Amino acid sequence: MDGIKESGKINNFMQIHQVKRRNKNKSKKLVGRGGKRGTTSGKGTKGQNSRSGRKKRPELRDIIKRIPKLRGRGKNIFTSIQTAPNTVNLSDLEVFDTGSIVSPKSLLKKGLVKRAGGKLPKVKVLGAGELTKKLKFENVKFSDDAKIKVEKSGSVIKLK
Repeated sequence: MDGIKESGKINNFMQIHQVKRRNKNKSKKLVGRGGKRGTTSGKGTKGQNSRSGRKKRPELRDIIKRIPKLRGRGKNIFTSIQTAPNTVNLSDLEVFDTGSIVSPKSLLKKGLVKRAGGKLPKVKVLGAGELTKKLKFENVKFSDDAKIKVEKSGSVIKLK
């Protein structure tokens, strides 16, 4: 090291041009903007199509949206799938003669119930009114009140 002579003495202090870093320079990280795609970055055009987050639906999807669709079970999904039985009151059964058979088939013939989907309907007898005749019931359900009144009248209940 060459020192500077000051009044005949050599100065051995380090000079500013001789100062070196203790840590090396960090190289800057590269940020991926554009890359090798050129000016439009692969978007290809100006306007809405070149913006980020663009959402253009295909025309076919709009056509599909317009077509009416068969949905599930309607707005109330908790509705029952089972069909409710046709109801007949005890007072309606006065049409039958004493000792005759009351079944879904005979009720259909008398016009007291209607077919359900082309099939023989399920029938439930309700307790409104009184039963004065003895009848034979086959394949018919009863409410609690109706069952008590039917048994009081002496009618016979036969379930399949």
